[in-house]
Amino acid sequence: MIRLLKSADWFRPDGFPIAVERRDPQEPFGIHTHEFSELVIITSGRGWHVTGDESWPLAAGDVFVISGHRPHSYQSLADLHLINILFQPRQLKMEMVDLGALPGFHALFTLEPAWRQRHQFNSRLHLTPQELAMVLGLVDQLDKELQGRAPGFGFLATALFMQMIGYLARCYGRSRHPDSRALLRLAQTISHLETHLAEPINLDEMANRAEMSKRSFIRAFRAATDRTPVAYLIQLRINRAASLLRHSTDSVTEIAFKVGFEDSNYFTRQFRKILGVSPRRYRREHAPEE
Repeated sequence: MIRLLKSADWFRPDGFPIAVERRDPQEPFGIHTHEFSELVIITSGRGWHVTGDESWPLAAGDVFVISGHRPHSYQSLADLHLINILFQPRQLKMEMVDLGALPGFHALFTLEPAWRQRHQFNSRLHLTPQELAMVLGLVDQLDKELQGRAPGFGFLATALFMQMIGYLARCYGRSRHPDSRALLRLAQTISHLETHLAEPINLDEMANRAEMSKRSFIRAFRAATDRTPVAYLIQLRINRAASLLRHSTDSVTEIAFKVGFEDSNYFTRQFRKILGVSPRRYRREHAPEE
């Protein structure tokens, strides 16, 4: 039977959505899922990461992401030490700024988990000793903030977590493994959509960027993101529109054009379909209190 790890048992009662768990060493842990996600950093030793019928060797410097719904376990452990950064994506109020412009971010958090079986874990991030030391320094600072919980710890802990994500994304971008490079090419297309969301989509150009045929690119994109490129772009545009509705005084029509919609009526339909309310109602519900 698969064990479900519940958020209430692993996060503090104050609800802050980041926690650090050190396993020194990691004990055998049966197959399980959790209500949160994990950023796993292998610090020393060896072992096997098991997901269903697949298993992969682990070594110091390996870094990977486990989303909550993916069953996994650790077996055949040889003094394996690791750090789990537990986080709740939906509760974590992260300001992404231009993080989406880093292909390594999309490769590490979106593509590698989805393609792990296909690539036999070869596309995972593997840090050099110097990179691992840098990450462990950030973990120590994050852990200190979470343990002390002094006033302002939430801001500083979130900033340290985001700094860690940005650094790991850059590390992934330097990977030379062929499977990692293949994911990075696909990740570049996601980065391109995020940084050019108001522009018309050109699937032929994106397929060329990923070095795939158009058909293979669309199939690979959907396998990795559960959306077609067009649907992914629409989601990005609606997310950006929602931000503008919260933080600007532009009219709904002006916002629709700013995020790439040529028809404000079509924009309203898509907005309602994705967020469940009209743009005008969304603005009213999220208006700042006087």
